Amino acid sequence: MKRAGTDGAALELLVHGVGGATPEKMLNDPRTERITGDDTAAVYRRTDDVGAEARPADDRRSDTPVPEAYVWSNLTSGDGTRALWLLLLPFMVVNLAHWMRPAARGRVRTVRLYGLLVRLAALSLTVLLVAAACEVALDLTAWQCAGTSACARRHSWLGFLSPAVSDDGWWSPPGRRLALAALVPAALVGLLWYLSHRTWRAYESQEPLDRAPEPEDGPSDTALGRPGFWYGRRLVARLRAAHTAAGLLTVAAAVGAAAVRQDREAGGPAVLDVLGRLLEASLIAGALATVWVVCRRGRSEHRLDRRLDAHLVRRLPSAALALLALTLVYAGWERPGWHSEGRLPGDATFGALALAQGALVVALAVAARLLHHCPQERSAAAGGTEEAGAGRCKAAGPRAPEPPSAVPLGAPAPRGEDRADGGPPGASQPTDPDTDTDRVGAGVGGRNEVGPEGSAVAWLERCALHGLGGPAVAMLACALGGVMSGGVAQRVSDWLDGTGTGLDGPPVVLTWQASVIPVLLVVLLVLCALLGRQAWLLTRAEQTEVLREYGVEHGDPARTRRIARARAMATLTDRGPLLVAVVSTATLLLGGGAVAGALGTAKTPARAAEQAPAFVHGAAQTAQALGSWLIGLGFVLFVTWGRRAYKDASARRTIGILWDVGTFWPRAAHPFAPPCYAERAVPDLTWRVATWTRATGGRLVISGHSQGSVLAAAAAWQLKPSDRRRVALLTYGSPIERLYGRWFPAHFGPSALAALHEDIACWRNLYRLTDPIGGPVRPPGDHRGPQVDRPPLADPLAYGRDAAHPLPAPVLGHSDYQADPAFAQERELLLARLRSGVPAQRA
Repeated sequence: MKRAGTDGAALELLVHGVGGATPEKMLNDPRTERITGDDTAAVYRRTDDVGAEARPADDRRSDTPVPEAYVWSNLTSGDGTRALWLLLLPFMVVNLAHWMRPAARGRVRTVRLYGLLVRLAALSLTVLLVAAACEVALDLTAWQCAGTSACARRHSWLGFLSPAVSDDGWWSPPGRRLALAALVPAALVGLLWYLSHRTWRAYESQEPLDRAPEPEDGPSDTALGRPGFWYGRRLVARLRAAHTAAGLLTVAAAVGAAAVRQDREAGGPAVLDVLGRLLEASLIAGALATVWVVCRRGRSEHRLDRRLDAHLVRRLPSAALALLALTLVYAGWERPGWHSEGRLPGDATFGALALAQGALVVALAVAARLLHHCPQERSAAAGGTEEAGAGRCKAAGPRAPEPPSAVPLGAPAPRGEDRADGGPPGASQPTDPDTDTDRVGAGVGGRNEVGPEGSAVAWLERCALHGLGGPAVAMLACALGGVMSGGVAQRVSDWLDGTGTGLDGPPVVLTWQASVIPVLLVVLLVLCALLGRQAWLLTRAEQTEVLREYGVEHGDPARTRRIARARAMATLTDRGPLLVAVVSTATLLLGGGAVAGALGTAKTPARAAEQAPAFVHGAAQTAQALGSWLIGLGFVLFVTWGRRAYKDASARRTIGILWDVGTFWPRAAHPFAPPCYAERAVPDLTWRVATWTRATGGRLVISGHSQGSVLAAAAAWQLKPSDRRRVALLTYGSPIERLYGRWFPAHFGPSALAALHEDIACWRNLYRLTDPIGGPVRPPGDHRGPQVDRPPLADPLAYGRDAAHPLPAPVLGHSDYQADPAFAQERELLLARLRSGVPAQRA
């Protein structure tokens, strides 16, 4: 028998979730002190508890842990200017695709191929962003508008670039106009480099606990337990150098292509022609070197890789910058008789980018299917049963049935039969995690608990989209990049041209891409309407069940409807795979159609449909006009929404889970994505847990709410096995399985959760049916161990007024889990489990 700890100090380390929290609220005391950390993230205690471990044992209550709050909200919130990170949403989304690969063992080469394809897709997004900036600054502004007398006179700030307005001034030649305008996209690349470098120093440079390196081909249930997982310093530095070089080379190519084309015309200077060919060769060599750097090395997670590739990190961007400077000088050279006409050659560039991204997504889907190996669990309708495992983590109290471990997400879990006088089942009674689940899936009163659709499902896959979540999300990232590029270019073109027709406008590929936005919105509206109808039907079906559970025959219709609606709306989270599948498929088809239409007709949608029936022509004109306006409106709403989410805690709780999921993962594919806050938070928690348990030998419970439960689990994986067995987890409102387990199966899949459950001293999880984010953990049934999930908590605690609730109890949903009596009960049970004399969980 191993012992989990000593009868010394007990600590409860609280980790908040989405939206953040103050230490005063977390500790329920207005007097708090920071004991370690800084203004960004820190650990707090109540003033009376500072130095509690040094007090005599008689002065401490052995049954009450010292509460300690880890506050990390400043890692994801701040002033409104941080909302500008939302403009880099495509970079964050493609970075997510890297972590969504299916779980696979023994397929090292396919896993590396998957990561390589995602990194190449991320590189194409950088090129697309910079190319779109070049289209706006170089083509639309410097080439077309400044080269057209009417447009230049309409926008007086362009007068010094116009040959007509400035009387052939020094800046009026096309090459010099392009060279000057190239400073705008070059500055954009410089800004992205600066933001990435600054956040790299603040996040990726935080060292986790130093542990012995692991063999690269060694067995591992999840990469989150590897020593170097939260230390991506080397890879981000390499990728930052490569993407910076790619951006600068894109600007150089946009400027130099027009000058090279001019010099190759008959009668052009021979010297400039030779210089142009040398320039082309240099750009191709730089592009190949950049792609090689991206392909050469992935993440080094099995050890703390402190190397930086300093020569590469400095020389590659410097060489690209020098090449850009030479290109600007070459383009600005005097060329008599050169005039700007039409548009710069951009159709081939943007068309090739779209085709390359489509090919990468298809190849990524093939790799994902080869890796896909998701376990399937038997649903309630199949009549299977599971063994709960040997008795450990034992809890006192009456026996109550456990929730099934094989119920589709979104389906109401079976409710316990025991209920207090008139109260909901299992409202405040602790459960015995050693009990066997003798009735899996059979609802109380014979209700079939198989899902909101009301149909029996024989087998349920735990992976989203059958392992194709990564390719689908990568498709969304490429679609976001294409739509934003096309929409911004079309909007700027409309603004510069006014009501006239003096400009040729952006490349027709971008116009076609902007024109698919209204069609995509129609698809989204139809899907939302169908989901809304499904939620309405489920609300009606749940009303009878609500009355039955609370033991009420004739209740208040409004009260019943509100509880049922909260449960129904909570299931919409589980329709995420359907939404992603529909949107990604629609964007793939619409994007392919846009590229085919642009390359096939070489005309804008409105002009291509001139010979079509009046209805088709009108629809094409409407889509083209709405596309540019919708992207402008979306830009304003996007920034406004993001600013509110950063500054308003309630708004951050509403939409923050998606942002926190996106920025939880390290920047493994795109260095310009928003920084990973977990690379600071997880080492913070790991260091605190390890140092406290080693110094005191006491009992420690990590209480994590919402996203805080994910951070708690990630920190537990980083602990040494000897430390991990002295720690208990209490999670509530946790998306560990509901979101992370399904979308990131290689890292939070069933085997990973089962291994964590086995390694730590004990783990209990609380959730509600009204919670749209949290859900059960449900380790695999064939893994014999103590049960993790408590039956769903009653929400509200009481249907009407009674002696314990003289005022109506609110529907809490995702918040205030600590207000439920079950929270204190489970915490006490975990502390009792960690006491001296209780055998440790099996290793």
